[in-house]
Amino acid sequence: MKKFIIAGIIPLLFACSAKNADENKDKVEQLKEYKTEMKVLKGKISKLESEVNKSDKKEIAINVNVEKLNVSKFEHFIQVTGNVEADKNITIQPETSGNIISIDIKEGQYVKQGDIIAQLNFSKLQNDIDEVKAQLTLSKTLFDRQERLWNQKIGSEVEFLTAKSNLEAQKSRLSSLEAQKDLAIVRAPFDGIIDEIHQKKGEMASPSVPLAQLVNINRVYVEGDVSETYLTSIKAGENAQLDFPAINYKTEAPIYRTSNVIDPANRSFKVRVNLRNPGQIIKPNLISIINIRDFIQNEALVVPSIIIKKDFKGNYLYIAEKKGKKMLAKKVYIGVSKTYNNSSMIESGLKLGDLIITEGFSQVVNGTLINIK
Repeated sequence: MKKFIIAGIIPLLFACSAKNADENKDKVEQLKEYKTEMKVLKGKISKLESEVNKSDKKEIAINVNVEKLNVSKFEHFIQVTGNVEADKNITIQPETSGNIISIDIKEGQYVKQGDIIAQLNFSKLQNDIDEVKAQLTLSKTLFDRQERLWNQKIGSEVEFLTAKSNLEAQKSRLSSLEAQKDLAIVRAPFDGIIDEIHQKKGEMASPSVPLAQLVNINRVYVEGDVSETYLTSIKAGENAQLDFPAINYKTEAPIYRTSNVIDPANRSFKVRVNLRNPGQIIKPNLISIINIRDFIQNEALVVPSIIIKKDFKGNYLYIAEKKGKKMLAKKVYIGVSKTYNNSSMIESGLKLGDLIITEGFSQVVNGTLINIK
């Protein structure tokens, strides 16, 4: 049985060895083919290189514009959204309760400090005042008589002191009632315009119910939230530029104050800018864009931000450099310190007098032949 098995395996072994030999032969032939192809490719590459070199000799110069790099002032601003407020913008509320018997102003009316806004019913108070005045007259008469007797050493000291006490008590009560009567007359606490009247004649007024809105916007202020990042960069007294897009109005004013507390909710602090408002075109709650300068350098190397490109090595731009009789574009990597309003301040990579390519920069690469217009 074993003989038969061995006899069957031997042919298989011969067949496998023959197959391996064929495969090796195929690989040798394939290698020869690849070498032949490589030789052909090298010839084609050599031919193309010579053609490229010939075309290089006929290279057409790219027209560009350049600017000589000089020092200039660079400013950086931060932009904050602010809201207009007015210090003199109050809701008038009476100091006592009572029925409104008259409203002496109209909405939109200009009033001066002390002008009557409204009057409450004080008829009961007036009756009490009249009664006290009568009692005061009697007390004054009794005191005068008692005083004359006392000066003549007639009567007791107790009678004299009692009469004096009654007189002073009546005077005090009269003053109190007259003060209450004054509270029933609502007056303007400052000059301004009645913006809105909340109640009508005949309604019940009280200290908890708004009666009218009085506003004076000759002076207003704008307040905005600034990130704590700029806490050391922004100081009171520095100028801020304010833009009111809704009314197409721009102005400039110093920062009045910066808050001393950081808001934990948004990690910001408040800045306030006071404004004069002679034409009263700036209204409370109007939105303003505040531009605050946080950096300035009078002598800086500044280039247009649009000409700066970026690759995996960093920011770069092109300058014009003379090589022999040719002007070539040179790729220069730069360090950008700050960017604002389409201008960038360069901290490294350039020097004074460099010719910066400002037009045609997108058509050149390092070494491109250029022609300066």
